[in-house]
Amino acid sequence: MLAVGSVVLGVSDVARAMRFWGGALGYVPRDDPEPDWVVLRPADGVSGPNISLGTSRTPVQDKPRVHLDLYTRTPAAEIERLLGLGATRVDWDDYPPGADFTVLADPEGNRFCVIDTGGAP
Repeated sequence: MLAVGSVVLGVSDVARAMRFWGGALGYVPRDDPEPDWVVLRPADGVSGPNISLGTSRTPVQDKPRVHLDLYTRTPAAEIERLLGLGATRVDWDDYPPGADFTVLADPEGNRFCVIDTGGAP
């Protein structure tokens, strides 16, 4: 059996990315952060996969093939909170009619979506 243990994001500034994702998700470093690598884990130790941040020189993709979807029943409040942590809105031309998601970027430029689960059963 397999399970997702960690999602890895390439970043240019590990400390900055650690502050953003730690604040965004309530995650904490699993071990002492290194200058070029840190594994963040849920503070409660059980509520989701790890987020690993490693130094990368690969440029940010406008339409990444892999990204994070963050689920919430309060998207407006969470988007404002994430913007306050340093996220930015992405000018996204591909929203379908009635989209239940908003595309943001972390301070490193990595794109992610905030998904409105308020209408989900």
